[in-house]
Amino acid sequence: MSDQLRAAASTPAEGLAAPYDALLLLSFGGPEGPDDVVPFLENVTRGRGIPRERLREVGQHYFGFGGVSPINGQNRELLDALRKDFAEHGLDLPVYWGNRNWAPYLDDVMREMAADGRHRIAVLATSAYASYSGCRQYRENLADALAALAADGVAELPRVDKLRHYFNQPGFVQPMIDGVLAALESLPREVRSGAHLAFTTHSIPTASADTSGSVEEHTAGGEGGAYVKQHLDVARVIADAVRARTGTELPWELVYQSRSGAPHIPWLEPDICDHLESLHGAGAPAVVMVPIGFVSDHMEVLYDLDTEATAKAAELGLPIARSATVGADPRFAAAVRELVLERAAAERGEPVERCALGLLGPSHDLCAVGCCPARGPRPAAAGADSPYA
Repeated sequence: MSDQLRAAASTPAEGLAAPYDALLLLSFGGPEGPDDVVPFLENVTRGRGIPRERLREVGQHYFGFGGVSPINGQNRELLDALRKDFAEHGLDLPVYWGNRNWAPYLDDVMREMAADGRHRIAVLATSAYASYSGCRQYRENLADALAALAADGVAELPRVDKLRHYFNQPGFVQPMIDGVLAALESLPREVRSGAHLAFTTHSIPTASADTSGSVEEHTAGGEGGAYVKQHLDVARVIADAVRARTGTELPWELVYQSRSGAPHIPWLEPDICDHLESLHGAGAPAVVMVPIGFVSDHMEVLYDLDTEATAKAAELGLPIARSATVGADPRFAAAVRELVLERAAAERGEPVERCALGLLGPSHDLCAVGCCPARGPRPAAAGADSPYA
């Protein structure tokens, strides 16, 4: 526990969040009914020229769940957990929520925050790792929202600071360790000690993976840059903790899911379903799928793992379980509070103790020029190359 977290736990935290006067939970968004599915997918794919009939085909995953993505409901739960944690620790910091692709839209929420007189906003994105889609694209969205405020005639634009990547924050990792242990317990007793751990995350193009993170972390040839390195570090921490708790060293591998790109473009592999076939062929007695790349059980988890991968395992006759994501776990809410307090202290010029597990250490506060580079020349806020102070 850091000095900032101890202080928040023992004394009223008025002033500890300064200079911040609000926290923004920034997320992807999702449809909340059948009529929302195609318009939502049009938002996600804007500019790619994909016909509506093709979007309806893609939307079958959502239609199979009543046209409702669970992500908005889960963000509401996280909002409640954050507000509860802040209140319990005397942190008087209002929490707002805005999405990239569906209501509540980021532009509208930024207008609300400006009208409420918020001048310095800390931003938590619901993506824990470095990548274009998980970091810089959100920074581009923030820049777009600030540009919309300027177009509205707002004279003094709020300043936004994106909180650092929290992939190795204890409050993010520890709930996942407990989730793996619970998933192992759900397997038949006779296969637990030989179960394989399949750590899963969203596949992205190898070119995007190779340029993820700071310029110093960029790689070539599909090695995956910071995106792969960060996931491997978290997987190793969880596997080591499971070994310490069970006394058994379980084999593990980082695998991928939810590929959505053109077939001729290389994406990170292996796919989870291909991995299950390989494990079955090698005689693995059971598998636990561990979705370390996802904050909550949104559609990629419910469909690609709970539906598609689970069906593949049943077809193979391979016992399988899936561990829980972090969601609104109180430890994660406390971790967010700590991230806010450490960044606030750093902005005030005070010494900061930063919590991080694994070998990589805490991530940077400010994205440098060239970090997770854009696909095109678009401004991005909350970074060294931001056009907004």
